[in-house]
Amino acid sequence: MSAENRTGIATFILLGLSEDSDLQPLLFGLFLYMYVVCITGNLLIIAAILSDPHLHTPMYFFLSNLSLTDICFTSTTVPKMLANLQTHDRTISYEGCLAQMFFFMIFAGLDDLLLTVMAYDRFVAICHPLHYTVIMNLRLCGLLLLGCWLVCLLYSFLQSLLMLRVAFCGDVEIPHFFCELAQLLKLACNDTLANNIVQYFVTGLLGVIPLIGILYSYTKIISSILGIASARGKYKAFSTCSSHLAIISLFYGAGLGVYLTSGTARPSRKGSVASVMYTVVAPMLNPFIYSLRNRDMKGALQKLFCRAAGAQ
Repeated sequence: MSAENRTGIATFILLGLSEDSDLQPLLFGLFLYMYVVCITGNLLIIAAILSDPHLHTPMYFFLSNLSLTDICFTSTTVPKMLANLQTHDRTISYEGCLAQMFFFMIFAGLDDLLLTVMAYDRFVAICHPLHYTVIMNLRLCGLLLLGCWLVCLLYSFLQSLLMLRVAFCGDVEIPHFFCELAQLLKLACNDTLANNIVQYFVTGLLGVIPLIGILYSYTKIISSILGIASARGKYKAFSTCSSHLAIISLFYGAGLGVYLTSGTARPSRKGSVASVMYTVVAPMLNPFIYSLRNRDMKGALQKLFCRAAGAQ
């Protein structure tokens, strides 16, 4: 593949969710609303956790980091989509596309790994309650968070470097609302074997292995809950996990839908529609799931609102 072919692509075209011009204002309004709700809700979760000393525990430490990750995750794709819908310009520069892909892989991986770490935290809290504070100490929590960041940064750097050798020829149209790695590789002109090998390997590392860890943790958790004698004790133990289970189901359910729809040889918009669930809807719903089903979180939010009203 000549250097001319590699550097000739200055821009990509993001086809988005629909080419129907009548739907563009509706899509803009809908995604703007979801983005604002997502940012506001996750910021409130972070503010409530930081302001309430009772929530300075490992569980809420990871939850605040999950909320921050969700803000960054959504912000890698939705603002560009909104700009394209508003200006009717679907182009994105080659550099902008690679940058979007780089940050998307980081925060998507972080979402996945943080959910796994939170499952481990619940496993220790319910299965080893007497040793919880000793096991889940500040040092371990910091190391777990650091490990999540290092793994995601390493993969994103590696895949981005491999993308620099991928060539694109002619008009490159991406049937998506953001630059997704799998869609870009399908549009390449040259051999992408190395990219695909890394992608499949990391899919197992960041997808299958964490899911196995989550399933193992909750198998042990359910077994421990069933061993609790009182019904009130069972309800209290399960209530601490229900929010996390709901988020895991939403995230992995949407991710599975994307994986199944992206397996076709030719790119299609089905994957982009499924991607909306885990790139926009899941981050938007996380604050509601945790605040509506968590008494401590509701109390912290009420105190936060009261302090804000009192300051006025």
